[in-house]
Amino acid sequence: MSIEFFGMIGTHEVSETRARQGAFVQPDFVRAISRAHEDAGFDRVLIGYGATGADGTQVAAYAAAHTSRLGFLLAHRPGVVFPTLAARTFATLDQFSEGRVAVHLVTGGVPADQRREGDYADKDSRYARTAEYMQILRRSWTSAEPFDHDGPSYRFEGFSSEVRPYRPEGIPLYFGGSSAAAYRVGAEHADVYMLWGEPLAETAEQIATVTAAAAAAGRDRPPRFSISFRPILGGTEDEAWANAHAVLDTITGSNGGLGAFVSSTALVGQGAGRPDSVASQRLLAAAEKGELHDRALWTPTAAATNASGNTTSLVGTGETIAEALADYAELGIDTFLLRGFDPLADATAYGEQIIPQTRAAVARRLSLQEVPA
Repeated sequence: MSIEFFGMIGTHEVSETRARQGAFVQPDFVRAISRAHEDAGFDRVLIGYGATGADGTQVAAYAAAHTSRLGFLLAHRPGVVFPTLAARTFATLDQFSEGRVAVHLVTGGVPADQRREGDYADKDSRYARTAEYMQILRRSWTSAEPFDHDGPSYRFEGFSSEVRPYRPEGIPLYFGGSSAAAYRVGAEHADVYMLWGEPLAETAEQIATVTAAAAAAGRDRPPRFSISFRPILGGTEDEAWANAHAVLDTITGSNGGLGAFVSSTALVGQGAGRPDSVASQRLLAAAEKGELHDRALWTPTAAATNASGNTTSLVGTGETIAEALADYAELGIDTFLLRGFDPLADATAYGEQIIPQTRAAVARRLSLQEVPA
């Protein structure tokens, strides 16, 4: 079983514990954080999406020009850009970057941010539109002949594209969500299903649900699975927990956090009402059950931010966090998205203290049992 590590980059350094300094788009920072992730051994970096943020394809193009190996996972919101244009845009970037592009379809769980771009569709309609969008993307990248489409959300005639993905297998499609509609759409259409960091038991339940939905949709095998955490490291366990409580104090002292990596309006904040996102609701439910779960999963950071994004933490030394990630690998997770509260420094620290240790732990654990093909 091979595993992958994803990070996250933005156009300036900011997090729940770090307020932005300077311009929203800072080329020097994009170069620095991209190279830091590449040097640390990350396979890809997520570039998030927000209605007021920078255009992700432009950020990826710039970062790709200043790295040689690092891949890019572009968050993309259906309903804003027509899918035929999106297909050509992603394929063009994939060609220039020599196959380093993947796309994360974000259906949307914050209605206020959807409305900023004129999207007033209800939840069920948004998920149906995302399924249609994913089908159009794939056909745009593979069809040898011009084709027509007449669906609930999109209609066109005679479309063809002369630009195709760099690799014959195409551009991978990622998808996430924790509602019944999300399970149905992602299980049928996604290459990789993305989960936020919940306790092991709840994660296993989600994997089983998606796997069953994929079988019901007629797939021979389910999508692969990714999970996201916010690791907080220390040289010792005591130091890690001291760091964790310092992070929490900063978040709570700022009423939910100082900023977000996507845009200035993306952070929900502690003072907001219950989030609309089912994934966020699940993180809050885990927090209500207890602060510490399993080996190292810590939920107060999710509670303090109103679960605005992937906000559960893994706390401990590099060895502790590596063993915790290996626990999830035993459930069938093969991709780990790790981003820190100190984005640039943490990327380097994860490369030194978590990534090689996790690879070793997973290899050791899974060598003792039959590994799925």
